[in-house]
Amino acid sequence: MRYTEDQMAEIDILIHYQLDTTQQGIKVHSSADKNQIAAVQRLFEKGLVTAKDGGYLTDIGRKAAEHAQALVLMLAPHQQSMAS
Repeated sequence: MRYTEDQMAEIDILIHYQLDTTQQGIKVHSSADKNQIAAVQRLFEKGLVTAKDGGYLTDIGRKAAEHAQALVLMLAPHQQSMAS
């Protein structure tokens, strides 16, 4: 199964949330890229965020963001330490 462009855009929104606090949300402005606007709207419709333009993560949205951010970290190239 491959991710669709829509799913990738939704993941991109989820990785922008700060997970160390529940008091900080995001806002996708009307001047943003149309794919970002559509992605955050879909996340709202799925119940992952509290507002059509972003807002805060819901409980299930927080879990999704945690998984998305963990995946990005796992797939990042590893930095090799230089042993002297």
